[in-house]
Amino acid sequence: MTRFLVSDEKPDGYKLEDILTVLRNDVITRCGRIAEDKRPEAQHVLNNNIKILQLLEDAVKLSEDSSHVLDKAFGPSQASKGGPPRIGS
Repeated sequence: MTRFLVSDEKPDGYKLEDILTVLRNDVITRCGRIAEDKRPEAQHVLNNNIKILQLLEDAVKLSEDSSHVLDKAFGPSQASKGGPPRIGS
């Protein structure tokens, strides 16, 4: 059973790319708050966050690509309406 993502047990869940986008926006907000802090620790965290942002962006693109493939092959998901999964069991 999933906690956040759409599944048979959680038809009102979120799409992965939506969750990743919200996380990306939160990291951007944090970066803005520490960008002017010149302490080495703050700069270290900022640099890590910038790397994390790129990884999140890559993950969003991969998730959107998967959704596109599924939409093209099987049509829009009906999971939120209690429909069956498009792939898997």
